[in-house]
Parts: sequence; C-alpha cells; structure tokens
Amino acid sequence: MEQHDTVVIIGAGFGGLAAAIRLAAMGLAVTVIERADIPGGKARALPSPAGPVNTGPTVLTMRSEFDALFALAGQRLDDHIRLIPQPILARHWWQGSPTLDLSPDTEANIAAIHAFAGPREAAAFARFDRLAQSLLTAFDAPMMRAARPNPLQIARAAATRPRLWPALLPGMSLESLLKQHFRDPRLIQLFARYATYVGGRPRHAPGVLALIWRAEAQGVWAVEGGMHSLAAALARLAASMGVRFHFATAARRIHTRNGRVSGVETEGGHLLPCHTCVFNGDPAALTAGLLGPEARTAIPQGRTTPRSLSAHVWAFAATAQGADLTHHNVFFTDDPQAEFGPIGQGRAPEKPTLYLCAQDRTPTPPQGLERFEIILNAPANLQPDPDEEPRCRQRTFPRLKAFGLSFSPDPDPTALTTPSHLASLYPGSQGAIYGRSPEGMLAAFQRPTAQTGLPGLTLAGGGAHPGAGVPMAALSARHTVAAIWQDRISGSTSPQMATPGGISTGSAPTARAPFR
Repeated sequence: MEQHDTVVIIGAGFGGLAAAIRLAAMGLAVTVIERADIPGGKARALPSPAGPVNTGPTVLTMRSEFDALFALAGQRLDDHIRLIPQPILARHWWQGSPTLDLSPDTEANIAAIHAFAGPREAAAFARFDRLAQSLLTAFDAPMMRAARPNPLQIARAAATRPRLWPALLPGMSLESLLKQHFRDPRLIQLFARYATYVGGRPRHAPGVLALIWRAEAQGVWAVEGGMHSLAAALARLAASMGVRFHFATAARRIHTRNGRVSGVETEGGHLLPCHTCVFNGDPAALTAGLLGPEARTAIPQGRTTPRSLSAHVWAFAATAQGADLTHHNVFFTDDPQAEFGPIGQGRAPEKPTLYLCAQDRTPTPPQGLERFEIILNAPANLQPDPDEEPRCRQRTFPRLKAFGLSFSPDPDPTALTTPSHLASLYPGSQGAIYGRSPEGMLAAFQRPTAQTGLPGLTLAGGGAHPGAGVPMAALSARHTVAAIWQDRISGSTSPQMATPGGISTGSAPTARAPFR
C-alpha cells in the first residue's frame, strides 16, 4: 500500500477509535499509537476487588453513533457488548428534601415535578423541555453535525423559531435562562448542572446548553463492565478491520516534508511514515509544542484557551449502606455559588455537588461489594498539594453520610484521581477534562475543528468540534474522515477548507452510515 493511503492516529480515545474504524472502512492502512497500555483515553479504569471501576465518563447517550460504527464492519454492537437502557436518567438529592427521579418519558417527568414542586413548576418544566428540544433540533445539523459551525444556518433556524430567541440573547447564561422558567431553586440547580457536562459553570456558560437536557432525555445507557469496556470493544472491532495498535507507545513529534505531514516519531525514536496524522489528544498539546515545532502553529492558541473544568474523582469498590441509589445520582450542595465561586478563583470548593455512579446498579444492586465513581468539580491548573487527599475525603464522605449514605471499607488514597494527576495523564491538558472552556456566547465557534492549518494533520476527540463527551468524541470522527477525504480528492498540499454547512449527503467515507 502506498504511503498516500497510510494514516497514523495518535491516541486511542473514543475519537481516535471511531476515526480508525471509519478510515479502515475506506480501505486505508491505519496505525494507532497510544501512550497508555489500553484503549479508552479518559475512559480509564482502576483495579478493585470487584473488578475494574470507572474513573472517567459514565453517561452514554446517542447510542446510534456507536451502532453505526459496528455497521461499517457489517456487525451489530449488541453482539460485542451489552448496553443497558436506563429507566431513570438520574436520581437527584437535596438535604431536607425528597429526591427527584427524571426519566426519558416527558409526561412522567411532568408528573414527577408536579409531585415534587407543584403545578406551576411542572408547567414551567414542560415549557423548558419544549425549548430544549427546539434548541437541539435547530443546532443539530448546522452546529454538531457540520464540519464547521455554520452561523448563517443557525441564524436561519433561530429566525423561524421565535421560541429560541430568549436562549440566544447576548449574555444569556444557562443559569439566567433557567431563572426565567423556574422559581424553585432546586430545579434551577438541577438543570444548570448540564453546563458542567461540557466543563463550564452555569452562570457563565451560554443558555443554548439547555439542549443537553434533551440530548440526555432521548436515552441514557449503562455499559456492562464500564465505559472502558466499550472502548475495548471498539478497539477489537478496529483490529478486526486491519487497524494496527501500538500501546504503551507515546508520540514524540509530528514530522513534515515540503510543508505536509510525513510521519510520526515515537518516544522510542521509531518513525512511522504516513500521509495523514489524526491527533486524538488535547489540542493544547499541539500549541504547547509537545508534538514538535511543525505542529505547534497548526491551530491558533486561542482555540485551546481558556481551559474547562477539571475534577477530583474517587473510584473504588465497597459495600454501600443507607441511601437508595440508582445508577446515576447527584447530591447537590446547599449553595451553588459556594461551589462555582471558588472554582472561578482557581480553588477547589469546600462544598461541591457530588455526582455518584453506582456502576453495578443496572438497575438492581449486586450482593456485597460493588463499584462506585464519585466526581467533584474542580478548576484546572490545580497544583499538587500534600493535603489534597484528606481534604477531598472530608469534602466527600461526611457529606454523603449526611444524606444517609456510607461505605465499607473506606476507599484508600490510591482511589483518588486529582487534577494534577489528570494533567500528567493527558499532556497539554493542564488537568482540564473537556478541552477549551465552553463559557462565553461564542465558545462553541472558537473550538478547533477537525481541519488544521498543517496539511495532513486533522483532529478528533472531545477537545475538537463538536465538543466534549463520549458521543461527541465519536461524532468528531465523522468530521475527521470528511476532512481527510476532501484532502485526498483535492490532490492539493494546501490547507483544505470545510464545505460550508458540512456534509449532509452520503459520501465515500460515510456512505454506509450517512450524516443526518
């Protein structure tokens, strides 16, 4: 096979795995190098007496994106891994308050909120739910599924839907939008948390992020064995299609010849010649020069800063007693500003909201030990602190005990992943989990797209358009492959521009799984 048909992918996260599968389906020779010893990127797992436990993303939506990847190889996802639909999207907890369960059923949610907060708030939810659905519908094609966000199409979509206008006003934050709908502070706090799904603070993230609620309400699946198991299944699928994997192999430098990518050098000094390189890491690693001087200016630095939120993450096995948990649980702080105020000042909050994934409750709990992941929002760039673990422990487990939840045994210090750990695991990230911050009205337009300014170098993953999250990372691979295909058919060594509006019809790289 000629070098023109060779691709090296740096990183085996979900974006890199999806790109590998799609490129292999095109008949290209694909090699994936990954600095960790297993695939998954941020979908890591730590060992525990109950088996590997998640210490990364846990919420899986947009199942169709993963069905499409298996279909490219003529296979069915269900034959490789079990995805379990969740009847409860999440259980929400406040001290001194009843819990609130939300589900994929809109009418059931209206009834639940009516019982929880009364008829006015139930009616307010119904209006908010319709707004969020309209936002999702309007932004899906011109934003998420376009190779490059198309402001003109977005404006046209908004012009025909007056219901959207309040969410799109300049300076309209997600928190402000919610306050126009709800009076109950618990419901404002609940739906405001969706800003954190992409690494932002509710008071600073744009109101359009309300659409995340409807993306989740379309269905949430638990992955049997944990999210890392889905990554492993995708890697096996890619290998069956001829993709070669080199784990425990870090990239040192992206080489060029005549102004175009010519190969990738590993830390061991081995050069992998290629015509195309897909970078599935934090794009900030490129602008920091971690992949060499040629790639440093491939994207403008302003496309990678400021940084998104980070997190403290507990991952452990224990026996739980007390609170009636479901798979996804959110234990809210009494004062949201006491959480996001310190984060905005670069400090870990003393009273954060606690997200808890009971990994083995799908939906019934196992007997004895089960696996848990607890996530606390934190700022990126936190420096290592010798007192960080005991402080984080104090912020976590006494507060859960106040909700009636306790664990036996207590997790040991190795169960905690800190922002500084994340910074070392993912070069260039500074500990940020979601890449560039989503805060600001134009943030979604400032995220780097698949196409870079260096011919032959493309991006994939949650740090690139369309953004953070496992489904979005997988979706980014469609844009990656479209950019590579355009580069191949153009025969040009100059940077290619994305087609305005993205791809809306079947094409060679996507004919078996066309864009909507």
